Amino acid sequence: MDTTLVADALMAEKDNRITETISRERGRLGDFIRRRVADPGEAEDILQDVFFEFVEAYRLPEPIEQIGAWLFRVARNRIIDRFRKKKEELLPQTTDADDDEWLGLALPSPESGPEAAYARSVLLAEITSALDELPKAQRDVFIAHELEGRSFKDLAAESGVAVNTLLARKRYAVLHLRARLQTIYDEFNL
Repeated sequence: MDTTLVADALMAEKDNRITETISRERGRLGDFIRRRVADPGEAEDILQDVFFEFVEAYRLPEPIEQIGAWLFRVARNRIIDRFRKKKEELLPQTTDADDDEWLGLALPSPESGPEAAYARSVLLAEITSALDELPKAQRDVFIAHELEGRSFKDLAAESGVAVNTLLARKRYAVLHLRARLQTIYDEFNL
């Protein structure tokens, strides 16, 4: 038998097994995803991503053991990735040209009178002081992501630090800033 025919037959057999697996697992996997993701369109996107990844992985030389478990693990990871992306969205921007526009919704407008201008200046001083208290690594990640709008993926590529490490650093920065600024924020009843 010709080696080309054998290779084609093996590829056709793999394609048949892929089709059978997708047909068999589609319902259970879809239900699993829809229970965790409210938006039906987003759930379908995740399902398609999982099946795409399955096809890619199935064609690799190393076989996938326990295909069902593998599919559910990939689905869970894709769901987590989607939630992380939503958490990474930047704070809303205002139309001010100020350097502190990322805080536009939290700070009183300077045009709201002398009391608002005073509150704004005190809050900005406290924010600057709180940022200065952070360890350099946390401060750098917070500023790069929130103020400069850079993605964690870009920051990881540039610094060589894992995305999860950068996410953790930012999380610690946010927790510190919330705790540190809550009292002053409450004083001004914002």
